[in-house]
Amino acid sequence: MKQKQNWKQFALVCMCILFGNALLAFGVAAFILPNDILSDGTTGIGIALHHMFPGFDTAIAILILNIFLLLIGLLVLGKKFFLTTIAGSILYPLFLAGFERIPNIGMLTDDPTLAAIAAGLVMGVGMGLTMRVGSSTGGMDIVALIAHRWFGVPISLMVNILGVAVIGAQAFWYPQKALLGFLVLILESILIEQVIIVGKAQVQLFVVSDHYDEIREALLRSLNAGVTMTMIETGHLEKKQQGVLCVLHPRKLHNATELIRKIDPEAFVTVTKIREVHGRGFIEE
Repeated sequence: MKQKQNWKQFALVCMCILFGNALLAFGVAAFILPNDILSDGTTGIGIALHHMFPGFDTAIAILILNIFLLLIGLLVLGKKFFLTTIAGSILYPLFLAGFERIPNIGMLTDDPTLAAIAAGLVMGVGMGLTMRVGSSTGGMDIVALIAHRWFGVPISLMVNILGVAVIGAQAFWYPQKALLGFLVLILESILIEQVIIVGKAQVQLFVVSDHYDEIREALLRSLNAGVTMTMIETGHLEKKQQGVLCVLHPRKLHNATELIRKIDPEAFVTVTKIREVHGRGFIEE
């Protein structure tokens, strides 16, 4: 049973890596390249090289850069990193080369602003899927990881700095296209974060009530929710009693608050959004 579950998990990881890299490549081929929008990372460097040397294929440039950075990552970050990143580093430029050869793929829109918005959304979802399963598309992410290891710079900060630097370096020649590139970068960042946490977010209830035993039983039996009891002391009355801590899926929030209100209309309840929950006693729904 456990082996079957491991295979399912492995298949899910492979699907996310494949689909994520395909989406990323599609966004570049369908929206970035046809509208000459500047991009960050190795994609941006590849596009810049293509403009400097028109006969130089963008996908090949990205593949060469990714392999070069991947080898540096192997030397600095180790074999484990190399194995988890090699798929994205090679799949993305291969998908891009394939999409570029599809006739009229760049005819989806001729509005550069709309193309930038679409690119940011599609590429953000693609990168989010790969990062959600612990993989990476390689490229400049490797530079960020090395900077983090050597100098302690936060990875997310370094990724954004590199992205701004690559687009900014091209802004001297293409200022308007650089603005669209920054729009893509902002949308990418938002979508990546949302895709990584989607389905993992939960809500946490903390209840202070004299009827804590009844509330605990109701949450356990009626909603099948996990409950933790914690000793507290009220501030005004300085009364020692137990507080009820409960983490549950957002769709159960309304039923939980209704249950609590029926048991004790004067119960003090706080609701907090939790980005991610895992560990003993918690079952994903």
